Amino acid sequence: MTIKILVTDKIFDEGIKLLEDKGYQVTRAWDMPKAELPKIIADYDVLIVRSATKVKGELLDNAKKLRVIGRAGEGLDNVDFEKAKTLGIALVNTPHVSYMSVAELTIGYLLALARNIVQGTTSLREGKWEKEKLMGNEVNGKTLGVIGCGYIGKTVERLAKSLGMKVLPVEECVYDRFVPLGEMLPQADFITIHVPLTPHTRHMISTKEFNLMKNGVMLIDCSRGGVVDQEALYQALVSGRVAGAALDVFEEEPPKNNKLFTLNNVIASPHMGAQTHEAQLEASIQIAHRVIEALEKTVS
Repeated sequence: MTIKILVTDKIFDEGIKLLEDKGYQVTRAWDMPKAELPKIIADYDVLIVRSATKVKGELLDNAKKLRVIGRAGEGLDNVDFEKAKTLGIALVNTPHVSYMSVAELTIGYLLALARNIVQGTTSLREGKWEKEKLMGNEVNGKTLGVIGCGYIGKTVERLAKSLGMKVLPVEECVYDRFVPLGEMLPQADFITIHVPLTPHTRHMISTKEFNLMKNGVMLIDCSRGGVVDQEALYQALVSGRVAGAALDVFEEEPPKNNKLFTLNNVIASPHMGAQTHEAQLEASIQIAHRVIEALEKTVS
């Protein structure tokens, strides 16, 4: 019997070809409305997603044949892991493939905040010449607090040091320089977050933490929406405690009527940290290999 694979978020052709070369039947369904997926999932042995498809509720309830869920990416917050496990469905993902892409975006944001690059572009498009108003700061010699020191956090640390920054890592990843969160917050000129969204990390940066920060700090969040309490961030930006924020993630994605976007000291992007050709190509190839491996284990 032919293995049927449903791909609901676009991956590169190189990954699709690996699956088809194994004799699997692959359905490219990333243009199908997500609400229609529960109606067809019962016919498939494998589901491959990125972040757009929420593998929860009715979709899992109707997945009567599903043996493997493949997540082409690192985070698993869009998959009901416990329910999938209860149903006996294997879950595979592609950790670490996008660490450089996310780290580079983080550094790009750091420089954009320090030098008002986005505001400069916007003002020029409005016919303004605001050279004096857009006075910035060098990052050389400044202190960067890095919350979370996995592959991404460690890479950000290395890149920031090359810019002459002092780095305070918040996690026991650099044992001789581990800094507790409460000790780092008052010292940092910039703070960047690189932790997964879990019950422990949800709103780990909220009013209490903002009140500990140095006045005029700048915050970068390329982790997961929900790690930062966005209402508390809004208040901190309005008060001036936080001078600027760069956000790639949001508590609601895509965000709707988010009042953070009314503030001139917020710059943002649509959760594109891993959205580079290199990262997505590698994720597509790796997820194909991991799905193949998982299927072969279920057969054996």
